[in-house]
Amino acid sequence: MNVSPRIRRTRTTRTAVALLSLAALTACGDQSAEKAPAGAAAKAQAPTTTFTENGVTVTLSVADWQASKGTLTAVFTPEKKGFHLYSTELPPTGIEGVGRPTAVDVTGVLKTDGKLTAAADVRSITVPGVDAPMPVYPDGPVTTTLPVRADGNGDATVLLGYASCSAKEGCTIPVADHPVHLRLTDDGPTFGTH
Repeated sequence: MNVSPRIRRTRTTRTAVALLSLAALTACGDQSAEKAPAGAAAKAQAPTTTFTENGVTVTLSVADWQASKGTLTAVFTPEKKGFHLYSTELPPTGIEGVGRPTAVDVTGVLKTDGKLTAAADVRSITVPGVDAPMPVYPDGPVTTTLPVRADGNGDATVLLGYASCSAKEGCTIPVADHPVHLRLTDDGPTFGTH
């Protein structure tokens, strides 16, 4: 089929205009798509801080912060393989003076809004010289969560406690009430120093 040069130019021009329009729309769509996830990621990012003391690294974060409520998450990671942490249910002074509970508490404008829970199963071990079984978590990291709420803006302190032990190497020195400071504002919680 013979098509006149004028019709060919018109079709080519229409095709070029359609492709340019589509490219422009796609570029606009790509820009807004790029901006939305970046904003959403920044908004969803939880404030986090980390410290290491007596053989355990603790990573603390506040997630799901809405209407002055959220979840405080603490991940306790022994630095050496073969070390475990004691259960959150262990008495504050241990059993017969042995062990210390994995603990997270808050003071200041931050209050607990539920019970501390751990994402690990408790098992019992026997410790020489202790008559009762000791409740511990499996070797390795333990993640705990604590629902919290703020009674207004201001300063708060998270107090962390733990002890890590190994059947072969013994125990590290227990940590009690290690303070981590938080500042609560209308924008939410942020970790910092006093």
